[in-house]
Amino acid sequence: NSDGGAAKLSKEKKTLTRRGVRQSNPITTSTFRSAQGKTIGLIKLPSFSTETVNQLVDGLRSLTSDDNNQNVDAIAIDIRGNVGGYMPAGVDAAKLFLPARAHIIAEVDQSGKLKGYDADGIGAETSLPIYLVVDKRTASASEIFAAALQDNNRAIVVGVTNTFGKGRIQNVQPLENGGGVAVTRARYVTPKGRDLHGQGKLK
Repeated sequence: NSDGGAAKLSKEKKTLTRRGVRQSNPITTSTFRSAQGKTIGLIKLPSFSTETVNQLVDGLRSLTSDDNNQNVDAIAIDIRGNVGGYMPAGVDAAKLFLPARAHIIAEVDQSGKLKGYDADGIGAETSLPIYLVVDKRTASASEIFAAALQDNNRAIVVGVTNTFGKGRIQNVQPLENGGGVAVTRARYVTPKGRDLHGQGKLK
């Protein structure tokens, strides 16, 4: 990425928390200038939790609010090393960047029955260009998030490697010897019909 190679991070870096309680993996924001002179807002998203959506909203506000004198030309969301976490947060995070009724992900069970997740309103940020930075440890909920934005032509996914490729919903069945075996209950399918599992999203 030519922008990233010549970019310099700004000195200001913000850690976002809610209700005065610091999270174990808080979202951080900063800005940098690209080689073309564009101001890029950077959001580091290390995991998905029940606080992620609120933190993302705060992060977007800090980067785009007129009150903060920020005029970013694009947003880069760094999900390298993000192994997932709370799956519904990945879905709800995608909604922030998508128009109403956009398809996000579908669960397909063993019988072929489909359960879809769609955006139920207009997202908080649907106009600025979005770049998602991924690596081989980007997995599960973060892949759902990335695939939803990629398949809806809302973001460009960049990275040196493919993502991990975790696209199965599994239950662990106990064995008599005290062990367990993972039984696949359903699989995730992206808006364009791609199976997440074992594939990775950087193609």
